[in-house]
Parts: sequence; structure tokens; C-alpha cells
Amino acid sequence: MRGYVGVTDLGWYRFLKERSPLDEVNFWQPSGGRGFRAIQPGEPFFFKLHAPHNAIAGFGLFARHSVLPDWLAWDAFGPSNGAPDYASMRARIERYMARKRRSATGEYQVGCLMVTEPVFFDEADWIAQPADWKPNIVQGKGYDVAVGEGLRLWEASLERTQRMRQELLVAEGAPRFGASVPVRPRLGQGAFRVAVTDAYERACAVTNEHSLPVLEAAHIQSYANGGQHAVANGLLLRTDIHRLFDRGYVTVSPDHRFEVSRRLKDEWDNGVVYYRLHGARVRVPQHVEERPAENLLAWHNENVFKS
Repeated sequence: MRGYVGVTDLGWYRFLKERSPLDEVNFWQPSGGRGFRAIQPGEPFFFKLHAPHNAIAGFGLFARHSVLPDWLAWDAFGPSNGAPDYASMRARIERYMARKRRSATGEYQVGCLMVTEPVFFDEADWIAQPADWKPNIVQGKGYDVAVGEGLRLWEASLERTQRMRQELLVAEGAPRFGASVPVRPRLGQGAFRVAVTDAYERACAVTNEHSLPVLEAAHIQSYANGGQHAVANGLLLRTDIHRLFDRGYVTVSPDHRFEVSRRLKDEWDNGVVYYRLHGARVRVPQHVEERPAENLLAWHNENVFKS
């Protein structure tokens, strides 16, 4: 198993530590055009502070990487970006960018490294950076956590985490760190939104609308009713269709057909634009494991849809 040591600043660490415990954080990077393949989902991601601190101040489990416009990163993660508000986040992006790369709409593209179940150490428990760390490393470096410096970081992080939370391995909802094998990371709300948005290639499953500001990740089985933040429990929907879906006026059948309840017309004497879509096949993700689960679609049909 591998781990990754990502470089961050003291302000990001302090802001998030004060708000712990958190189920996820966004370790964003201002140079957003690059892919990230250093580690796989479920492998450890260590938070290393800039000089002069040069220490590991916490860690978590890597969940996924995506390149997002700055406003969407803020909408998805809010203060879990390590900033109190959107303006502060943008100011940080501008400070770290070598050169400004705004789009025509004035937004920045940022690389988002989503980390679940983060743990932030007290300053007295910071871990010395890897002995082979070079000053010219700007963003981060991967390590094998089974040997050498990688193993030292991993074992020291586990020891500190277990000491911080004695109930670590048995408490429901506690971080699940233990054996040196990757585990499937539990997505938080923000990572769920990004994962669903990417799985549907940033287009509404029903209308094929590509305008990101009006696209939302809908839970098929709501979180309040036991649904999980899992891509197979999600659909990317235009805002109006999302609201109708949550209120049961529309649904998606287990065979991926869009259905509109007659009660939409009965109750609101409207809905023509939606009835035109009735019976249409919805688009689904290319990867089979990301497609909406049939049992969850059946649950929505039986428990939410106003047939």
C-alpha cells in the first residue's frame, strides 16, 4: 500500500483542526489541470506543513481527485476547503498561483484531492517530515507505507490517532485506520456531489443539460432514510427535476426510464415540459459500478413516487 505526503500551509491546518471532527476535507491545489495517480482511493494521505514547520500535522484516507471550478469546490465542501468563506478561498488561490488562469467567466480551475475521515494532530504530536524530503518538492510525494519513511509516517499516525480516540476501532462512525491495506473510503456529502457530477460527465441524466450551476447530485434513497453517499445511490439532475424527484412527482424506474406522476398535473395544473420527457431513457454512467442501483430505484418508486 502506498501513501501520499501533500504539502499545505499552517492556516489550512489550524482552520480545520478547530472544526474537527470532520468527515471530509478538500485538499485543493491551485494548479488544477493535472491528473492525480500517486495513490488509490482508500490509501493514506498525509498533511505536511510548509517550511519552517516541516512536519506531518494529520492525515486521512484519499477518496478521489477532480478538477473543478472554484465556485463548485466551495459549493460542495464549504468551510471544509480550509477557509471561512468563498472570498477567502479565492484569495488563497490567487496567492498560490504562479500565474492567473481564470476562465472567461472569471473562475479558477482547482485540483481537488478529497480526503475522508481526516485526523489533525496537536502540535506536540506533529511527526517529523520524511528524512529524504527535498526542499524543491512543491506539491507532494508518494511513499510505500510498508517500508522505510512511509512506514514510519503510517505507524506514527496510527499511534497518535489511537491515543486521541481510544474507541477508534470499535465506535460507529470513527475513522477506520488499522491494517496496512486500503479500504473503500466512505464519501462525505461534498465528495458524493463531485463523484456523481463526474460519473454523469457533468450532464443531467434526464435532460442532458450541461450547465454546471443548475446541476445537482440527488440521492435516490435519501440520507435521512438510510441512503448512503455512494455514486450508485445518486443521479445528476437539473435543479427543478431534482426537487420534483425528492418530492415524488417524478422518478426513474429500475430499467432507467423517466416517469412523471399524473399528480403533478392534478395538484398544480401544469407540468407540460416534464410530461414531454415521460418514458424517456435516462443516461447512466459508463462504469457499471457507478450506475444507479436497481434496488434503490425500486425503493424510490415504491416509497417516494406519487403514482
